[in-house]
Amino acid sequence: MARTSTKAVDIVTIEAREKALREELAALSEQKKVAELAARDAGRPVLLAALDRIKIPSMEKTDARSIATAISTHGAAAVAQHLATISTS
Repeated sequence: MARTSTKAVDIVTIEAREKALREELAALSEQKKVAELAARDAGRPVLLAALDRIKIPSMEKTDARSIATAISTHGAAAVAQHLATISTS
């Protein structure tokens, strides 16, 4: 048989704890958003460093945007793998 608690239920304490938990959850949610934004752009410094080391001929803005979109959509590894299949002759 279940035992009943001998402690009195204190609604004010429960509400205060609930409020504190909601505030903590909101703070965690904000931290998650910041971390997700940072993770989505984590490859930029590596790519820019690589681009600084090589000569790149003139290109249209739409081509540059298409390359960037492909990396964002499919991931750098998939784009690099596909580019490796293009003949260099």
